[in-house]
Amino acid sequence: QVQFVESGGGLVQPGGSLRLSCVASGFTLNWYAVAWFRQAPGKEREGVACFSGREGGTSYADSVKGRFIVVRDTAKNTVYLQMNSLKPEDTAVYYCSAGPLVRPVPITTDMSYWGKGTLVTVSS
Repeated sequence: QVQFVESGGGLVQPGGSLRLSCVASGFTLNWYAVAWFRQAPGKEREGVACFSGREGGTSYADSVKGRFIVVRDTAKNTVYLQMNSLKPEDTAVYYCSAGPLVRPVPITTDMSYWGKGTLVTVSS
């Protein structure tokens, strides 16, 4: 059974950093593209960063490019999202997901498996 467990969310001040973790079980991470999505209150879920399966390439939404970094640790079957220079508009529930690589920054219908999410709040 494919499962994800996300952790690392919390409250952080603008300009601060957080690192989210996504531990996968039931499959090997490099079988699929693994992406982080986020959903803010009243908004649609959007893809923010993707680590593309065996090729190991990364891609980012324009809104986070240069601030967020996605890293994969195959030994731990874990994907991390390092978030720097956080802004209030980054406040959202962040989800880990996996699926076939369809486009550089996935949309929700591309992905087959989802975690339950972790809340990130950026506020002073």
